[in-house]
Amino acid sequence: MKKFLACVFALALLVSMLAVVPAGAEGYTIRIYSNSNSPERVTWLVEAAKEAGFDISLDDNSVISGDTAAVQAANENKDGDIIFGLNEVRWSQLVNGTYENLKVMDWTPSWADKVGAYKYDGKAYGLVIQNILMLYRNDELGTNGEEVHFQHWADIVDSGYTWYRQGKVGGTTNMNINNAMLYAFTDPTSPAGGISVDGWKTLWAYCANGNNTGDKYGLDPLIRGDVQLSTFYSSSLYGNIEAAEETAENPLRGTLEPENWNLVDIDDGTYYIAEYIGVLDNPNRTEEQTEEVKAFAEWFGSAETQIEWSDEFDSYPCNEDAVAELFDEVPAIYAIPNFSLNKVEGTDMTYAEYVGAHSSEWTNIMTNLGFYWADNADAPAEPDWDNLDWATLTQAAPEA
Repeated sequence: MKKFLACVFALALLVSMLAVVPAGAEGYTIRIYSNSNSPERVTWLVEAAKEAGFDISLDDNSVISGDTAAVQAANENKDGDIIFGLNEVRWSQLVNGTYENLKVMDWTPSWADKVGAYKYDGKAYGLVIQNILMLYRNDELGTNGEEVHFQHWADIVDSGYTWYRQGKVGGTTNMNINNAMLYAFTDPTSPAGGISVDGWKTLWAYCANGNNTGDKYGLDPLIRGDVQLSTFYSSSLYGNIEAAEETAENPLRGTLEPENWNLVDIDDGTYYIAEYIGVLDNPNRTEEQTEEVKAFAEWFGSAETQIEWSDEFDSYPCNEDAVAELFDEVPAIYAIPNFSLNKVEGTDMTYAEYVGAHSSEWTNIMTNLGFYWADNADAPAEPDWDNLDWATLTQAAPEA
């Protein structure tokens, strides 16, 4: 259960705010890029940073939406000081210098030993843990009390239930749902992006037989009772359920002890990511300004700030000290086995690394074949799976 935060934590946060800002860097606006940038998150962070003595600039998701857009904007604008959010795939690219104008500086915060395995030593450190969830209603709008158990995420296509599916290929949450769906079909020898053709057939069935309700995410149609099963991300799940209890006609009831919904029990587990923070090299900064940027990153990832961030946005910190203060026990949504760190048979890669190695191919395949059409009335014909040119499909389509 989540603990009640005493006023001492607010006092500790205030003290930390006053302590971290170095002298001599006044007037510098720290430019931040992130995909964790809903308007409420941006507003909170700008105000909290200001109270802590930092001026920051951060676009909300009406300007930059998704991790791809955040990284592209930072690479093109060449004015960034901080990147936070993203996931292991993007961070491995950043740390390894994939992007021409983005270099992550050497930096080690005081809390580096508090985030466990969620770090790129000396470069980037975990802020929050996210995973992808499959949920179901167990009331009369769902399974009527029947429990749902799958071996793999992809078993949903043969479940006999109705489910929500997303309406576009792109987006961090959408891609992580696909990562979960494709997990059971890894085949390093397959020319289809390292996924068996049966995997792509199954994902097509998930699209063709799923219900695209027009919602960006899958929680709202589940709350309305439009579908029996759905998908959502862990951060903000409980807060969104609580917020809908007063306004929805058919709300989901209960959070830590759900009454009319549950997590689908999936033997494989689910796909986890961590969102990280790193300091970008910016040759236009003075040494004092760089120290201020590092001080902001130190402050944001600290236990005190992450307690407040988690409490505000229903997220699960990487910082172990923050977790200890926030929770008496691990919430069920974070107790699910994590298959992103499992080794892929026939390789020396974890599944997260395997996703990173093949993610562009998977995006190209789905885009080229027309996955995730918005309207089932306009659904493309199912591909002729036995006669596809995978060498072409794994490449980006030429611009018209």
